[in-house]
Amino acid sequence: MYLCVHIAGPAQGIGNVAAVPRSSPSSASSAPAPAPAGARQLFDPEEPPAQDVGSGDEPTDTAERAGVLSIGGLYDEVEAALAQSFPRRRHLWVRGEIQNLSDHSRSGHLYLDLVDPEEEAGPRGGGRGRARGGEPVLKVKCWRTSWAPLRHSLAKEGIELADGMVVVLRGSLDLYRARGELSFILADIDVTALMGRLAAQRTKLLTALEAEGLLRSNAAVGLPDVALHVGLVASPETEGCRDFLGQLTGSGFGFRVSHVKVPVQGPGAPASIARAVTMLGRSDCDVIAVVRGGGGRADLAAFESEVVARAVAACPVQVWTGIGHTGDQTVADIVAARAFITPTECGQAIVSRTAQWWGRHVAEPAGFLADRVPSYLSEASARDARARGRLTATARQQLRVHRERLSARAMGAARRAPSALERSEGALGVRAARLGELAVRHLGRCDEQVHGWRRLLAAYDVDRQLERGYSLTLTADGALVRRAGDVAPGQQIVTRLADGRVRSTVDGVDGVDGVEAGAVERVDVETDGKDESGAT
Repeated sequence: MYLCVHIAGPAQGIGNVAAVPRSSPSSASSAPAPAPAGARQLFDPEEPPAQDVGSGDEPTDTAERAGVLSIGGLYDEVEAALAQSFPRRRHLWVRGEIQNLSDHSRSGHLYLDLVDPEEEAGPRGGGRGRARGGEPVLKVKCWRTSWAPLRHSLAKEGIELADGMVVVLRGSLDLYRARGELSFILADIDVTALMGRLAAQRTKLLTALEAEGLLRSNAAVGLPDVALHVGLVASPETEGCRDFLGQLTGSGFGFRVSHVKVPVQGPGAPASIARAVTMLGRSDCDVIAVVRGGGGRADLAAFESEVVARAVAACPVQVWTGIGHTGDQTVADIVAARAFITPTECGQAIVSRTAQWWGRHVAEPAGFLADRVPSYLSEASARDARARGRLTATARQQLRVHRERLSARAMGAARRAPSALERSEGALGVRAARLGELAVRHLGRCDEQVHGWRRLLAAYDVDRQLERGYSLTLTADGALVRRAGDVAPGQQIVTRLADGRVRSTVDGVDGVDGVEAGAVERVDVETDGKDESGAT
């Protein structure tokens, strides 16, 4: 195997370096590949390089062969071709899309990859991924001495390079021998073209938001009269955050702040800010404040992003922005319900709105009362004094009238008393005479009624009934015998008569239907002072 190097001229660009196989018996008849027109041929590819033979038959080292290049010699030839086609003094303009951006803060150098943009990849651009070996990539380097002023000029215009941006760069080609790498040394950036593309993207985003009805949707969200619960989206321990909180804490009102800490610049800032706004929108906040301190336009790139704009537009709570800037508004400012140029002004607006409500509904009524209360009290005191005077005069008048009436009635009573007493004494005498007669008659009637009751009681007296021939039969313990079933044979009974008692012993008891067959009742009669016995 041996090496064939072809270096094309300026019209053909940099040629290929190819290995051409040594001629073999099987391929001796094959024709050699013709060299491209205009190429400088280092040696004849059809014949192997000449080999020097020493005093012996041993071949010398390959590096000593005539026409064979070393690696350094090869790179010398490549650099010569590059210098001829792309002189270092003549810079090139290259347009491409940034990938793998790396800004080394320690060294101060910038490294990035540049590829053809998606929309421009075609037959002319070689087609991304279609060329042999995959997508064409250009390694771009910018040394610290060039990148520092470039970065400063970009920051003044509010531009921060990021992956996905399409840029136009000016620089020169460079061959890094240690890695065999062809790179592009960045010298300048077409800021005007970059700003135009960024402005076009911004206009396109605003147009899309307006077409979807999201441009002023957050401003249509209602706001409570008193917004005391404030949701804060800010980077902690920054001047802007402290200024905003200082306005709230120094107001004297009882604000409650729900602070979601987020980065406000850098690659992850847009997504963090959008998540924070969405999270606070789902809470019970009255208003959400998105604040950031002052900075260049490049520092505000997160607030130009679509994800932040859509999060603010779709938020169900009003979003107020206090983004420190002095130029044009960011997209977040345009979409938000209200926008302020500093965090301090945003905090002042929230405090001012609360103070206005306090003034209208508390301070002014309180001041009005404080001003009118003394006059009200004096007027009330005067009315009270007048009322007391009228009441006192009326009371005295009433007392005088009633005293006169009482005196007149007393005199009339004194005049009428003797005749009234005489009439009362006469009426009392007549009533006393009538009362004695009525009492006597009433007592007579009552006496007759008592005599009638006595006669009735005498008619029902037991002793009288016994005198008439009746008797009472009692048991030995004095219980009255009412039925034949109340006694039993052999039981002692007592018969009460008008002139004494008879004690008997029951020999038998007759049923209701008559005396039982063969039953004999024997009664022993014992009277007072006499003993008799017999059969009945």
